[in-house]
Amino acid sequence: MSTNLYQLTRVLEAPVISEKSTVAAEKDKQIVFKVQRSATKKQVKSAVEAMFNVEVDAVRVLNVKGKQKRFGRSLGQRSDWKKAYVKLKAGHDIEFATA
Repeated sequence: MSTNLYQLTRVLEAPVISEKSTVAAEKDKQIVFKVQRSATKKQVKSAVEAMFNVEVDAVRVLNVKGKQKRFGRSLGQRSDWKKAYVKLKAGHDIEFATA
């Protein structure tokens, strides 16, 4: 395994399973991933293509700001994170149950 392929496997952290992401998957064939904060669109595209053997049409990334939460009398801050919307080309699909 080359170091480049090893670095690409670390780009994707987890799929985001929410109501909004399920609607995007059904309607627009988009899969939502939580990715590293330093990841670029090209890295996300290469990682998805290498890990799931699919062709990616487009990638949109956005930074999600961490919420401020209260723990008793003290305030806390959740970490910021990055989310990627990956649109697949026609005829390609990712099944997380078998992947």
